[in-house]
Amino acid sequence: MSTDPKDRWNELGSFIREQRGSARLSLRRLSELAGISNPYLSQIERGLRRPSAEILQQIAKALRISAETLYVQAGILEAPVGSPDLTRAILADQAISEEQKQALVRIYLSFRREHEDERRDERGDDAPRPTGTPAEAAQPPGPAPQPATA
Repeated sequence: MSTDPKDRWNELGSFIREQRGSARLSLRRLSELAGISNPYLSQIERGLRRPSAEILQQIAKALRISAETLYVQAGILEAPVGSPDLTRAILADQAISEEQKQALVRIYLSFRREHEDERRDERGDDAPRPTGTPAEAAQPPGPAPQPATA
């Protein structure tokens, strides 16, 4: 990944476009799912706009990928060091299709969540404890739950 900020935004936009293509989503459909305007998403994909962490989180959710992946691409987070990052390794593998990569990543992340839930149950905790991983530290707090209206 380039250290030049302009290149970083172009690379981020290209990455989002690739993920959108893998998910077989049109620009318009992804913008609807992410809750952002079609022109704004187009500008992000072309590297003309610098999206906030919140916008990246919305795009990641719509693409069904981790927000951490986009944060690293945008330079908001450093790539994890010290332990292997299986998600990045899967995404970098050129021998399998994008759909296969996404399926493997989803399975891997579901196993990790299940393992964390089991560890939390063993500790008797109701609330998750930070594990020191950037993915968990990077998740900005979401909006407060709104009461349901009839």
